[in-house]
Amino acid sequence: MRAPSFPKNEAERIQVLRDILILDTPPEDRFDHITAYCQSRFGTEIVLITLVDAERQWFKSAMGLQTKETPRDISFCGHAILQDEVMIVSDATRDERFADNPLVTGPPYIHFYAGAPLKLASGYTVGTLCLIDSKPKHLEPEEIEHLKVLAKMVAIELETPPGREE
Repeated sequence: MRAPSFPKNEAERIQVLRDILILDTPPEDRFDHITAYCQSRFGTEIVLITLVDAERQWFKSAMGLQTKETPRDISFCGHAILQDEVMIVSDATRDERFADNPLVTGPPYIHFYAGAPLKLASGYTVGTLCLIDSKPKHLEPEEIEHLKVLAKMVAIELETPPGREE
């Protein structure tokens, strides 16, 4: 297993994440509607809105998973925030970065992962909108574009204070 590295702007990125005052807040329909839609649209077992904090990844919205957070050092999303494009792992059991990861070898038995970075207007990536399944999977180019648009919607919502949704 390869733990994710840290972005060059990690200290600033963490500060931006904390400044939006969303970590450890209760569930909100505006996020849960997006993850529920994704679960139906992409046919995956799990959909998460993940925020990558200093030591953990915390789930603002989780469909198909009861856990609220996992350690950052075993996270797929920690890898995904390092790039601008959607990170796709079609079969994690065949990927040297993840094959022996406890999230692959044990519950939720991740085989498929697709994580679209949540990039804020400031340019900082604070997390992902991700799709997870216990079976290998492939996304078509149109599906990848759709996921990117949904991630942009999530990023806008993250910067919109509760009760001020338009």
